[in-house]
Amino acid sequence: MDRALISSLAFWAEAGVETAYADAPVDRLKPVERRAPATTPTRPVAAPPAIATPRTDTDIASAVAAAQALAAQAPDLEALAAAITAFDGCALKRQGAKQSVFARGRPDASIMIIGEGPGGEEDKQGEPFVGRAGQLLDKMLAAAGLSDQVFITNTVFWRPPDNRTPTPAEQAVCAPFVERAIALVRPRLLLLAGGAAAKGMLKRTEGILTLRGQWFDWSPAGHAGDGAMTVPALPTLHPAFLLRQPLGKKKAWQDLMTLALRLEQTAAEA
Repeated sequence: MDRALISSLAFWAEAGVETAYADAPVDRLKPVERRAPATTPTRPVAAPPAIATPRTDTDIASAVAAAQALAAQAPDLEALAAAITAFDGCALKRQGAKQSVFARGRPDASIMIIGEGPGGEEDKQGEPFVGRAGQLLDKMLAAAGLSDQVFITNTVFWRPPDNRTPTPAEQAVCAPFVERAIALVRPRLLLLAGGAAAKGMLKRTEGILTLRGQWFDWSPAGHAGDGAMTVPALPTLHPAFLLRQPLGKKKAWQDLMTLALRLEQTAAEA
């Protein structure tokens, strides 16, 4: 037996090692054979649920054209309200709304207030701004002496699900009716309540806290700067926002005072 091996065995024996881990020797320098990991049968993956295809630009363009045709045929606000009720081009009509919600106020008002869209109470009663936010708006208008000088409507005429903000596409489909309402009422000024109304009517991207308190010129879609009807428009905070953030009431009141002053000036110039 090799002397080195004998010496090594003697060392381990003196250390108290009496048994080996295996009977056969193990070559630690031999390359290890790597085996492919075991695979387990995979279950078939269920297909994801089908998602409704969104309306295409062509669909929206067709709906806008249909709205324009209906709106143009309305000789007065009553006929316009009937046209809105009969219109099927806005997807919101098929998403749980009970009825169309058009307007309330004076048909010859000096100020037209345009909000975002109907809420739950408005959907029940069929008139805009009759819930808590509308009640706050009425109180503010009364305090500013403007109660009997307003016509109130929204950018869309059916309640969005869960009171969400109307989309630009939904606003675009309803815009011909809003434009026709402005043409029939012929207000001197527009008050745009909330970010969605301000962005939709003015085609702006800034937030309402940036836009509010500033005057802009509104013209019908596609007619800006070509001599078409132009109406000064003032964005302001939505009353629903003021219910959540009462500190914003000071800014909204400043906007109403700006509106009242501008109305006096336009009346004097007439």
